[in-house]
Amino acid sequence: MLYMINPKKRKHLDFDVWLKDALKDPSFKAAYNRQQPEFSLMRARIEKGLTQEELAKKMGTKQSVISRFESGNANPSLAFLKRLAGALGARVEIRFVY
Repeated sequence: MLYMINPKKRKHLDFDVWLKDALKDPSFKAAYNRQQPEFSLMRARIEKGLTQEELAKKMGTKQSVISRFESGNANPSLAFLKRLAGALGARVEIRFVY
């Protein structure tokens, strides 16, 4: 059976509101921090209005490569990160903080 949802009654949760609440959970926060570089680059892609496929084409790679990177299941090379930054109109900056 198909249920129709009245769009006027549907409420959307803002990602930033959800994230702020989710980060209160220590185990979630630890996992989030481990994935922070991937999340920030994924957010940049979304803010630029690019799909994974569009970004992949700009980089000369496949959509599955972008998906693996964003999910944290990749160990990207510096060359890959430079291509990614270029496609997003950004630059790579590596710092050692101690």
